[in-house]
Formats: sequence, structure tokens, C-alpha cells
Amino acid sequence: MPNACITPTAPAISEDLLRRYDIAGPRYTSYPTADRFVEAFTVQQYEQALAQRASGALVGGGAPLSLYVHIPFCESVCYYCACNKVITRHHERAGEYLQALLVEMDLTLARLGRAPQVSQLHLGGGSPTFLSDTELGDLMTAIAKRFRLTAGAEVSIEVDPRTVTTERLAHLRGLGFNRLSFGVQDFDAAVQKAVHRQQSYADVAALMASARALGFESTNVDLIYGLPLQTPASFQRTIAQVAELRPDRIALYAYAHLPQRFKPQRRIDVGQLPPAGDKLSMLSGAIGGFLAQGYTYIGMDHFALPGDSLAVAKRQGRLHRNFQGYSTQADCDMIGLGVSAIGRVGVTYSQNAKTLDEYYDLLRQGQLPVVRGLALNRDDLLRRAMIMALMCQGRVEFESIELAHLIKVPEYFRAELEALRPLQEAGMVQLLPGSIEVTALGWYFVRAVAMVFDRYLQADRTRAQFSKII
Repeated sequence: MPNACITPTAPAISEDLLRRYDIAGPRYTSYPTADRFVEAFTVQQYEQALAQRASGALVGGGAPLSLYVHIPFCESVCYYCACNKVITRHHERAGEYLQALLVEMDLTLARLGRAPQVSQLHLGGGSPTFLSDTELGDLMTAIAKRFRLTAGAEVSIEVDPRTVTTERLAHLRGLGFNRLSFGVQDFDAAVQKAVHRQQSYADVAALMASARALGFESTNVDLIYGLPLQTPASFQRTIAQVAELRPDRIALYAYAHLPQRFKPQRRIDVGQLPPAGDKLSMLSGAIGGFLAQGYTYIGMDHFALPGDSLAVAKRQGRLHRNFQGYSTQADCDMIGLGVSAIGRVGVTYSQNAKTLDEYYDLLRQGQLPVVRGLALNRDDLLRRAMIMALMCQGRVEFESIELAHLIKVPEYFRAELEALRPLQEAGMVQLLPGSIEVTALGWYFVRAVAMVFDRYLQADRTRAQFSKII
């Protein structure tokens, strides 16, 4: 059933509501969230999950995989960045890393079986374009030898506009990439200087035009609101410029200032960060601006043109959320390759070593570099279904949950439904006899709605490790 509440106009949000619900909370790219992963989860458990998938593939053919490859290197640091990265101008370091990736691929395939099908391949970072054209070609050749990309597979790469030219984009297209994600964040010169990432609108516009001419199927632009020196007026100018570029997708993230966790953020002057009210105005202005330009509001932090596969998946109820954000393929197992990469196989999550030294050392021992993770129990799976329905469709149909998990929602979640009453009174959700629906107002605070069903947060109210919802 289509859910109109996911395409809100800009509802009025009172100061009281903002004060009560601008709280820290997870983004729910997974449930349980990655901070709940434990070192007690062993590489043997991950290997067992791979073996179980391989056995299932022999019996029933097996669903295609999603493959994520992490390239950690960047030439310079962006002060807002919370990614796992290595800042270096020594490009020769990439050679050792690529050899390690080949070892990890082979160790994975030894447990997964020969040439599994892959319907999604994504290179992220860091900056994947830190690699030379030759190195990118060698990596794609190595992947193609070990995995079978399905017809119509989504093959995407994150691109730093400062490190590519039209010629490089042509090379990427020739390697089989059909989707690009440009890291823009903001076009205001003062904001760019404050976060140490300077790039002109003209340069990005030229690259976008080249991408279209080269036949890339989809382009994405990443934006961040809440950066130092941003104002609602300055960010509205960036919104207008991005709308003029007409990317197929837009990812709009709230800046999470967590300097205790991410050292580069300590270089940001906290006095230059916009207040919560201004951040809300930026979000509201962005939603209104992109909707006015014909974009579909996918949910929380994503927009897409109506013809893009993400918008199609939303209309068809196939929207999913994984560690890269919203995705077109529901419940797709993901293999994470590279330092710090996160994967999901069966009912397990796993994460690789976070430092290059540990990553290399484990591979030299002939061991997959998984150092922590989680095996989901029945309650985890049930709550994941509830949270993902809220985050992706803005609606939970009790009947579908009850049939899949053999429970009665009003009984199992009696306390949670009662906890939703104040959110209903605030106009964020509608509690109906057989469903929960997020309202237009509630979509601003959908993370707070989802948090009600997070058993781990109920047990541990320490949320300092999470970003603010607004």
C-alpha cells in the first residue's frame, strides 16, 4: 500500500517538540546497530554463516549477493569525516592493500563456493579514486574472476570530485561502473574552507555533464547539513545548485559532531556549528526544495527522481536499508571486503579489523580478518522487521509481522505500543487497530519512533555514541 506520509510538506515543529525529541539515536542502517557488535562473535561463526549460505545455494540456487569493498585511503582529511580512513599522499601504499584484498576474496570464496552471483557492487571509502586507473582496473578484473555480476547489476563507486577528470570517468565507465556518487557536502566557499574540503560548483557541474554523456545510469550527490558556518539561507543556495545539477539521487545527512570518537572533528570550531533550530530549517528547506523540483522523498536522508530505481523500489514496497543507506534489494546478504568493512550473511553481522596492521596480520595468518560481530536471535529478527518497516515504508502492518514471526504484535509489543502514545499525542504516529503509521511530522523524527522498539536502547540509555536526530 502506498504511504503518502513519506512525502511530507514542511509541517510546523514547535520549540517544545524540538527540545523533547532532538535526541541522540541510531541511524538504523542495521538492527541491532553496529555498536552492539561484540568480540565474542568469532571468525568461526562467520565462516559457518558462509558455509550455510553455500549449502543453501547448492539446494535452491541462492539469492545474489551484495558486495562492498572498502578503500580507506584519502590524500587529505575532511574535518567532518567519521569514516575509517588512512590519510596519506603515498599512493604506493595502495599496492599492498590491493594484494590483501585478493587474499581476503580467496579466503571468502573458499568457504562461500565458486563464483557466486553479485547483483550489487559498491566501492566506498575513504576515496576509491585514490587508486590509479591501472589499480582500479586490476581490482575490477580480480572481482570479475571471482564473482559473477548479474545482468543489470548495480555497480557503483564513490567519487571525490577533486580527484577525477572526464577522462577518469570514462575509464570508470569502461570498467563497468554504471553508478557514481559524488561527495559534495556543500557549495558554500566559507563552509568548504571550515571543513577543509574545497571544490567549485563549476567543476562538479562539468563532471555531472560528463557522467551523463558517458551513459552512467545513476548519479548521486552527498550533502551534509549542520556543518560549521552553514545557515538556512546559505544551505538553500546549495540546494538550488544541486537541483540545477539534477542528480538521479541525493543523500542528505545530518552532521554528527562526535569529536571524542573522531579525531579530525576536533579541528571544527564548535561555536561555528548551527543550532538545532537552524538545522531543522535546513532539513525542512531541503525537503521542500527537492520536492518542488520533482524529487521523490525516499525517507529520512534520501531523495530520488521518480524514474530512478530507488524511487521505483519505494513505490513497490521493496525498499530496504543496509550499511550504505537505502537500497533497492531487500534482505540481500552483503559481503564486506577490506579494512573495517561490515557484512551481513544469514542471521549474522560481522566486521573486519579496523586498522591496516591488524587486517594485514590476520590475512598473513591465512585467517579471514573478522574481529567482531553478532549472531541475531529471534527477538532481534522480529525487532529488525519492525524497525526496518518504519524506516523504509513509514508503516508497520501487524498481519505481515505476525505471520512471519508467529507472534501477536499487541501482546508482544504491549510496552512499546504504550510508549508510542506520547508520540501519537505529539502527532508523529497514528496507532491504528492493525498498523502503525508515521505521519508527515513524524518523518522528521522517525529515528525516535524506531528507537521505541530497540531492546538494546531500552536496556542501556547511554546514547552519547550516536548523532542527534535533527
